[in-house]
Amino acid sequence: MLKLNPIQCDKIWGYERWIASTHPDGCQKDFLNAIGKEYPLIVKVIQANETLSVQVHPDDETAKKLEGEGVRGKTECWYVLDAEPDAKLAYGIKENFSKEQIASSIQQGTFQNELNFISVKKGDFVFIPSGTVHAIGKGIRVLEVQQSSNITYRMYDWGRPRELHVQKSLASLKNNKLLKTGPFPGKFECEYFSLELFEEKSFVPKKLTLLYLLEGQNVELCGSDETKIQMEQEDIAVVFPDETVSITENAKFMKIC
Repeated sequence: MLKLNPIQCDKIWGYERWIASTHPDGCQKDFLNAIGKEYPLIVKVIQANETLSVQVHPDDETAKKLEGEGVRGKTECWYVLDAEPDAKLAYGIKENFSKEQIASSIQQGTFQNELNFISVKKGDFVFIPSGTVHAIGKGIRVLEVQQSSNITYRMYDWGRPRELHVQKSLASLKNNKLLKTGPFPGKFECEYFSLELFEEKSFVPKKLTLLYLLEGQNVELCGSDETKIQMEQEDIAVVFPDETVSITENAKFMKIC
């Protein structure tokens, strides 16, 4: 087992805390040394004190075309850790607009009228396949699990003067069918990652697994090699394949692999 130390990235809108990553833009060297290769995911905690820009991420094929060999696209998901009353986020586009219409509305500063907004609360879950337009709203904190990629195309920024990546955004955009959002169903799996709420007192993973502590205090993980890790809320630990782990206190984790 290994407890990871987060990498804090302060932003004008809040912060990102990279809590599990071997990506060059935010590499936890102890994690990389322990597994001996690149980890295919990045796990973050994102706090939005202001609404983020409207973004879209490419799929693997588009990322390769736009950014070069060896670059991954980005499919991701959000588990809502906290949200202010009436908090909303942008998730997809209301209708199947043409790319020409979208480019025009971005130029005219009216793109927000085409966005689909959803209300969220603590415990909700949103899956964001590559090519899906999205933006985290003010007053929302999420646990984000994503492919190990740092490609973000800023499509629209609510009139703020930051650089936009309109052409790359349009090249990445897909008319994805939006999945139902709402309370996390307890388990989710896609081709890139899986998440599962976990409250048992022991387990033996078949592959490398991350345990993110959602609820609990003074929680101790005990490994089969007599390693012990003390965890507080929002800590994350790596559990290696075939390692028996016992948990001393009642706790709720998000299990990620």
